[in-house]
Amino acid sequence: MIEPDERFFSEGQGYFGPRENPATETHCNVWDWDQLRWIKVKGTAKLFPPGEDVETSVLAQFADYLSPEVCAITVNDDGLLTGVSTDPEEDDTFFVGYLPLSLCQSLADCSTVYFSQLQELDRLGPGVDLSSYDSQRVAFKFNPLGMLRRLQMSWKEMNLLSKLPPHPNIIPFDRIVLEDVQSRVIGFTTKYIPGGTLADADPKRPFRFEWLRQLTQLVDFLNLELGIMHQDIAPRNLLVDPETDDIILFDFDWAANGKEGLMGGRDDVSGVVFTLYEIVTNDTHFTSIPHWDRNIDMVQSIEWACHRELDSDVSKFRNFLNEWVATRTDRAIERYLNAPKRITWPDLPTPPDYDVPFELGSTEEGETIWRTGERSRRIALQKGQYCFRWERPPQRRLLKKAQNSM
Repeated sequence: MIEPDERFFSEGQGYFGPRENPATETHCNVWDWDQLRWIKVKGTAKLFPPGEDVETSVLAQFADYLSPEVCAITVNDDGLLTGVSTDPEEDDTFFVGYLPLSLCQSLADCSTVYFSQLQELDRLGPGVDLSSYDSQRVAFKFNPLGMLRRLQMSWKEMNLLSKLPPHPNIIPFDRIVLEDVQSRVIGFTTKYIPGGTLADADPKRPFRFEWLRQLTQLVDFLNLELGIMHQDIAPRNLLVDPETDDIILFDFDWAANGKEGLMGGRDDVSGVVFTLYEIVTNDTHFTSIPHWDRNIDMVQSIEWACHRELDSDVSKFRNFLNEWVATRTDRAIERYLNAPKRITWPDLPTPPDYDVPFELGSTEEGETIWRTGERSRRIALQKGQYCFRWERPPQRRLLKKAQNSM
């Protein structure tokens, strides 16, 4: 089940008047990762001050009880529900022009599965479900949001994973997921590794020295052989395969390919150092520091209080780590950028749906203003364009229904 603190996020507050006036009408669009839909929360500036995201906690009280047709709610200054709206004009959901598989030549050799063939078993996190098909359990990763950056990250991850050579410490790619009507690419599946991440692991389960060795070898392979920088190495993105007892790295949506997507302060060597520190000490406070303000000396120069079972003395871990870091400091960026086996793929194509013109108001002379490009789902439907719908019942309601049927 999706953790409560991960379930909602807000686009921010929109004010119809001075934001310093408590009576100013305020609208906030809130995304629900559980039901995969936007809900507009309406109230006043008194309840919704700038930047505080009060709207997410307000919606959380009512989200599981709203009809699927509801696209906006109104609350009073105490956060109590005073009205709901099913007016389609209140729906600010953006249209996502998913690409037909026929336009994705870089994915043409991938195996596929249709969305209708996937049976939902659980909701593991934002944009990730535990699903099954043909009696096989898989992790289904998808992007239901029309934001260009998220679409580019999803495109990059499915291309990267599908082209990586098989590796015992990388999550195995499985299939491209297509919607059923027009065979558009809406996500992908990977092998499902049960047991949870190292962030959730029992601190009494010994962390093996071999896992650190595997992780450093994997990072060298990705960085120096393939020119790939994962950029998000952390305990939450590491699993242990119960079949092989190998460490497994997943979640490549922040990965850089050479200079493309490379971000300061997110190099994988730093990621390994901070990951090991967090695992050994159970100290997570460095995760709250922006990557660009962190450096490995923050943890390399201090004593590590061990709060995790290890299969070797902590000094063995630290000595190995220090020696490995030293091997990666010489011509670090040059070696990464000159990796001999770099993987390539094309940029995200522009969906043909965005070439369809739509009306966007009129001039002072009364002439229609025509536009192409991104659009709301409401406009796309008016133009007769096909829209894949992600909305689904809240998981709590499904679980209750299942319990009542037993």
